[in-house]
Amino acid sequence: MIDLYYWGTPNGHKITIALEEMGLDYQIFPINILENDQFQPDFLKISPNNKIPAIVDQEGPRGEAISIFESGAILQYLGRKTGMYYPSDEQQRVEVEQWLMWQMGGLGPMLGQNHHFGKFAAEKIPYAIDRYVNETKRLYGVLNKQLIGQKYVAGEYSIADMAILPWVLRYEWQNIELEDYPHVKDYIQRLTARPAVQKALSIQMIP
Repeated sequence: MIDLYYWGTPNGHKITIALEEMGLDYQIFPINILENDQFQPDFLKISPNNKIPAIVDQEGPRGEAISIFESGAILQYLGRKTGMYYPSDEQQRVEVEQWLMWQMGGLGPMLGQNHHFGKFAAEKIPYAIDRYVNETKRLYGVLNKQLIGQKYVAGEYSIADMAILPWVLRYEWQNIELEDYPHVKDYIQRLTARPAVQKALSIQMIP
């Protein structure tokens, strides 16, 4: 059994998608980030960066429980644990990892700032909004180009796609017109047609 510490953000949905796709048994412990649950001492023992998601795998290495924070690290761990959606071949694995890191280091943080300044900030700062909208558009362009001629970002469906999808699902928050990125639009439709993805995304708790 895997304990998932979760709230229905894009980063949280990465892990529900992976758990559903991999057929793993899990139970959810909601961490209400609107009420600052992420700063509770018990949660900080699992996730010292006070961010969701985090997991505790009760059947970790050598049969002992293991806790993991950071969504990318969780995806890699689950991929190794199950042997699914994370290739063992080095060349294929590198292809997946570079797009996973692209999401972790670029797509997620930049779109998150887009959300903050464009949707949530009490003071609307035109420079900040323009900066992050423009960077969001650049990143969508990178993804759109990568998807030309292939269904998934690293060739075969992988943990990289599970990481990317929840962020691009919020394109309406980001001043993005999907018609400008037809391959991304098709990608979203293709991934959201998967039953496991549909089930994972139905677990909302979205702030």
